[in-house]
Amino acid sequence: MMGFAWNVVCRALASVVAALMAVTGVVAATAVTWNRTAGVDEPAVPLSVNYHFTRQCNYKCGFCFHTAKTSFVLPLDEAKRGLTMLAEAGMKKLNFSGGEPFVRDGGRFMGELIKYCKTELRWAGISISIVSNGSLIQEKWMRQYGEHVDMLAVSCDSFNADTNRTIGRQQGARTDHVAKLYQVREWCGQYKIAFKINTVVNTYNIDELFVEHIDRLRPVRWKVFQCLLLEGENAGEGALRNAARFYVTDEQFDGFLRRHAEVQTLVPETNDAMRDSYLILDEYMRFLNCRNGKKEPSASLLDVGVQHALRGSGFDEQAFLERGGVYLWSKQQMSEAELEW
Repeated sequence: MMGFAWNVVCRALASVVAALMAVTGVVAATAVTWNRTAGVDEPAVPLSVNYHFTRQCNYKCGFCFHTAKTSFVLPLDEAKRGLTMLAEAGMKKLNFSGGEPFVRDGGRFMGELIKYCKTELRWAGISISIVSNGSLIQEKWMRQYGEHVDMLAVSCDSFNADTNRTIGRQQGARTDHVAKLYQVREWCGQYKIAFKINTVVNTYNIDELFVEHIDRLRPVRWKVFQCLLLEGENAGEGALRNAARFYVTDEQFDGFLRRHAEVQTLVPETNDAMRDSYLILDEYMRFLNCRNGKKEPSASLLDVGVQHALRGSGFDEQAFLERGGVYLWSKQQMSEAELEW
């Protein structure tokens, strides 16, 4: 009876996912296996993958939870091989992150992988997004690769220069992070790339009001994260950061959200929502399991294949759906008004 009931629930959930994806223009495919009945082993689908291909960064944000513990970057051909494997396994969204993804060759390495996904892997229909601090982005990169990018997210935790310096969101004393944010926003409008802002709520920006700037910048999404502590990254033994002084409570985070409730594009994400709801792929193409409060790597998919690597990912597909992981990924489904500025 229990097995029958679970199968009914699984089929219902799968129907909801398919409907959501149909509405948002994403090919209908479940994020991972829904049917967990004993004896049934259906292939998992890595629908949305976050590829942290480098840990290097030119900023020193005190709360960073993916720090520069190595300088390794895969050879370009090996990275392409891994992305092909993911595409064959059903990947529909690929997010490039770091570190800072524009550190490597001024973004050329990433640009070539993006171009590969949109040309050689066109059959897979992969949407491409990037998360960057924005400081190293140049217009010549936008001219060369912008047509292949669906969405660009720039991290901005404050519109106050002193706060950004305190957080570590700068390179050198004269960095003007906010000015560069506005410049990148202009380029996104010019080259028809959906613009997004990511903000980490912490003790130094908890009382800041973002409404005026968010209204002016008009991102399609304003992703607001609660500062997250991860063992070995920004907390505990072996960590390169100590982010305890940045941490905010659930109540403080809720207060920030209430003060910004009028912003229609705000998408909040608590620590509980974030921790297990991302498929994180590291510089060796290993999935990182965060279920125990730290990042425990799987075997590399380049060595064992996508399905075997996914078993060690710790990914929670229900949490992925509940936090709104499926939304409008492709700029082809967006209006001109959403892309322009």
